[in-house]
Amino acid sequence: MEDGNYLVVYLGILLALLSVAAFFVLKQVWVTRRTEVTLSDLQTKLTKEKGTALEYYELGSLLLDKKLYAQAAVYLKKALKELPEEEAENAVLIHNALGYSYFAQDQFDLAIRQYNEALKIRPDYVTALNNLGHTYERKQLMPQALETYEKSLATEPANETAQRRADSLRKRLA
Repeated sequence: MEDGNYLVVYLGILLALLSVAAFFVLKQVWVTRRTEVTLSDLQTKLTKEKGTALEYYELGSLLLDKKLYAQAAVYLKKALKELPEEEAENAVLIHNALGYSYFAQDQFDLAIRQYNEALKIRPDYVTALNNLGHTYERKQLMPQALETYEKSLATEPANETAQRRADSLRKRLA
């Protein structure tokens, strides 16, 4: 091949790589912008008027994603208050999110309480079981953590997180 052909090939590869990179950057900008607009709209609406449980939950979840845990907890509590009786099953998600908010703030007792509330409603909720086990670990309550992970595995035997953590705890406790 001549030098000119190599140059065209290299430029073509470079252009293709830059196009792919630009696509992913623009996609991320679009997703972030959409999230920020939703967050802003919900905050504006909910400061002016009372919202629904779903709106409070959505705002709380967005704040969790942004690592604004204390603010998220406020809206998640409001979501629980506004949740209609006929949608009590959805309280599981809210309790779990609220537990995560407390966990992220190192308020482990409050997190444990919220995860247990979620499990009262739906005892087979694997995410809450995993989160509860992790919280017990952080509180250095290893036997309770292992028991919780084993419950999670009894519910979902293919749960890789619970399997990995349970194996680790068994080694530590042996």
